[in-house]
Amino acid sequence: MIKKISLLALTLVLVASCVSPKVYKDLENKYSRLKSENRKLSDENSKLLNEKTKAENELSRLQSIYEKAVADKEKLQADYNATKSNYDNLKASYDALEQNSSKAIAANSKKNRELLAQLEAKEQALAAENERLAKLKKELEDRSNRVAELESVIAAKDAAMTKLKDAISRALTDFEGKGLTVEQRDGKVYVSMENKLLFGSGSWAVGSEGRKAVKQLGSVLGENPDIAVLIEGHTDNVPYKGNGILTSNWDLSTKRATSIVNILRENTKIQAENLTAAGRGEFAPIASNETAAGKAKNRRIEVILTPKLDELSKLLNDN
Repeated sequence: MIKKISLLALTLVLVASCVSPKVYKDLENKYSRLKSENRKLSDENSKLLNEKTKAENELSRLQSIYEKAVADKEKLQADYNATKSNYDNLKASYDALEQNSSKAIAANSKKNRELLAQLEAKEQALAAENERLAKLKKELEDRSNRVAELESVIAAKDAAMTKLKDAISRALTDFEGKGLTVEQRDGKVYVSMENKLLFGSGSWAVGSEGRKAVKQLGSVLGENPDIAVLIEGHTDNVPYKGNGILTSNWDLSTKRATSIVNILRENTKIQAENLTAAGRGEFAPIASNETAAGKAKNRRIEVILTPKLDELSKLLNDN
């Protein structure tokens, strides 16, 4: 068994020694593209939330206009009813006076014509207000549907990532308390594995327990082809003192991230184009490097799972 392990370590060292500057540069370029895509995700998420806020504000404004239009309509209706009643009363008076005075008849006739003209004008105003009210109601409904659609897409995306987080948590339940955590924040799922679960000191060879954890993670990722997977290697601030092709913590963190990628690629269901390896060295700590416990937390692999944005981009572009 010791001979097999030694042979495997020797093989990894020989393979690592073959990594050319071009390959390392390709890794850096791929990591830069991923950072750009992550920025795009943040921008598009912000744009989506801004669109939702604008739609909600517009919905509130249209609701106020709609309510005022309803009040105006009711006032016009009341004016119309009062005018109609006045007209009816005058007509009754006209009928009564028709038998008594031709002069009174003439006066009432003129008044009736004026009232009829007023009544016709109010009917036209009421019809125009009804038409405006119908247009406002249609616009209000369209805005309500837009807000509902945006909320539905956001909720669906969050629900999908929650489902993914739960599936990963179940798959990795055997490693609870062994330096592994699964969290969901900002629309992404973060799987953090401390180096004590994966690597020996100064090494990028994954141990048997760590390989088991990575493979179980891969079994979930293989069932979710629409997820982008970023594997980041992190170290503490103690300078790398190993010998060979590696010269810094940055080199070491990159090799460790690549080792995780290679294990995940053993699962044929995982699409290689969804995987990105990146080394962050000691420059993204999550704890203080002043204590041994803090350094242990900083020595880690983070697997960051991000939903693809095709549906959200299409929705924003269509509207």
